[in-house]
Amino acid sequence: MNAKINTFLNSGLLEKYLLGETTSEETEVVEAFISKYPEVQNTYNTMQYNLEVVAKSNAVEAPKSVLDKVLDEINDTTPVITLKTKYKTWYKYSIAASIAALFFAGTSYLFYNQNKKLSEENQVVVDEIFDLRSDIEMNNKKLDDIMYQFKQLNDPETYKYIIQGNSRAKNLKTVAYINPKEKTSMIDVVSLPQLPEEQCYQIWAELQGKMVSLGILSETDRQLRAIPYTENALGLNITIEPKGGNTVASLENSVAEIDLK
Repeated sequence: MNAKINTFLNSGLLEKYLLGETTSEETEVVEAFISKYPEVQNTYNTMQYNLEVVAKSNAVEAPKSVLDKVLDEINDTTPVITLKTKYKTWYKYSIAASIAALFFAGTSYLFYNQNKKLSEENQVVVDEIFDLRSDIEMNNKKLDDIMYQFKQLNDPETYKYIIQGNSRAKNLKTVAYINPKEKTSMIDVVSLPQLPEEQCYQIWAELQGKMVSLGILSETDRQLRAIPYTENALGLNITIEPKGGNTVASLENSVAEIDLK
């Protein structure tokens, strides 16, 4: 790889282009490198795949829009009461005064109820806005986590290990991402054959003649997630254990393993 390509890959422009953050001039530069140099094209394809892995692993069903609920509350119309004035002859002042008093009392009561309802609606809007802010903060945190995972996957020091099942679990497939420099480990559960309710899959790290548990794998938790980093691990092993996991690996029930040497 020549110095020009290496300088471009280290500039960060390719990451910005993939995330849609480049200017028009930067976009032209990136697309020129991609079309001209196969090394840049391969790196771009790899980063696209990694971004897809992160996006899929963090995909969740979108919640019901809080904004719609707020707009519904604001647009909730208040019923209007049409008051009909019944005119009397000019000489029945006492009756007119009574009617005026009743009208004033009724109108005051109506305004009181309307103001009370408006206050309640305003409180609902305030509560919904507070919930909306909380959702925004939570989504920002999720976005930060996704960006961190994406950077980890694209780190040159991150190694990718595909772990496939043996004859006892042919459809088992997981992908481990290990970065010895940053001392981080992540795993992406692609597929796990179904087990009886009283059993589970457990992943282990082989370390100096002993097996260290890295956690339980579940089909219902299919997302890229961090697992404990084990210094100087020689390999990874997945076994079938009793529900809830085991403190000692049942190597006779091993369904997948890979060397990290």
